[in-house]
Amino acid sequence: MNDTVLQIPMPQLLRKEAEKSAIDMGFSSLQDFVRLVLKKLTIKELDVSIGFPVVKLSSKAEKRYLKIEKDYKADKNIVRTKNTNDFFAKLNK
Repeated sequence: MNDTVLQIPMPQLLRKEAEKSAIDMGFSSLQDFVRLVLKKLTIKELDVSIGFPVVKLSSKAEKRYLKIEKDYKADKNIVRTKNTNDFFAKLNK
């Protein structure tokens, strides 16, 4: 096998945290994880996304929130309060 070494300068803390995450994910080492990523990249099967996962509402919840939004824009079913005491008074009715 004709191996080569890939050197990537990085802060020690980043390497330690990445290694811990890789092991938590079931990899034997950080190198194992990097090999998988590089292999997926070479066969164009790498899907990268950064950010929060998109939350998909159920159709029932989506309808509910669309109705709430519509009511809010139409100023329907909205209770306004003047202060905290007024809020709790209306809440406890």
